[in-house]
Amino acid sequence: MTDPTLPRPEAVIFDIGNVLITWQPEDRYDEMIGRARREAMFATVDLHAMNERFDRGEVFRDVVQETAETYPEFRDEILMWHDRWLDLARPPIDHSVRLLRALRAKGVPVFALTNFGIDSFALSEARDTFLTEFDRRYISGHMGVTKPDPRIYEMVEDDCGIAPERLLFTDDRPDNIDTAARRGWQVHLFEGPKGWADRLVAAGLLTPGEAA
Repeated sequence: MTDPTLPRPEAVIFDIGNVLITWQPEDRYDEMIGRARREAMFATVDLHAMNERFDRGEVFRDVVQETAETYPEFRDEILMWHDRWLDLARPPIDHSVRLLRALRAKGVPVFALTNFGIDSFALSEARDTFLTEFDRRYISGHMGVTKPDPRIYEMVEDDCGIAPERLLFTDDRPDNIDTAARRGWQVHLFEGPKGWADRLVAAGLLTPGEAA
């Protein structure tokens, strides 16, 4: 049933990590080097802060190489962040991909808004080709700013020209959702594709069959 308290969205915006592609690097490192070694490395090196540097536009290889040289005891493992990127950013969340495609099949504009590096995104889209299917893509590495900085949301609004209250955005991080909500966007905290599917049905964008 359509939610009568909200205007019908004119565009739907997907985050990518943990919405369309699983992003759990700790789990992938457990597979590659074992849990004990991974726990020691993550306790010593702020790898998520490293990742945010190229999410803001720094050169992927250079940032990882610099970090690896700073922590020589974990040099080989840190280099995997670059050299085995496709082993870290996986697998796709298939139901979410179906929802993306169902919306586009209905003629609903679908955008991406993601914290993602320039080079790391290029690697991912070459494998996960559904990342090329958005009507517009807002990639933080190209924009020079990451969520939840309000500037990135403002940049989306300015570029697409759609009123904030007619944008429907899903993200797995509450801080990213909160900033969008403060700007007037309709939001959904992604905790799994079934809940997101239900929200798209409630918004009147898909039927239950189309959202399955």
